[in-house]
Amino acid sequence: MGASTHSEEYQEFLKRLRSARLEAGLTQAEVAKRLGQPQPYVSKCESGERRVDVVELAQFATIYNKPIDYFVWAILDSNQ
Repeated sequence: MGASTHSEEYQEFLKRLRSARLEAGLTQAEVAKRLGQPQPYVSKCESGERRVDVVELAQFATIYNKPIDYFVWAILDSNQ
């Protein structure tokens, strides 16, 4: 498993990250405001231009009302 943001596993994670935001009914701008970040920060996280660390993931999970394993299972599922 490589560290590339372009790996299949990371792409699946990014899909879940975006999907969670949409399921929560939030725009990137709304999420950014809650995080105290500019809107491009969320866009870059969702596109893979910026890697998401575990602390940031916990923040996204809280905003989206999802358990962290919702995002982690995306990686594990793609390895099976």
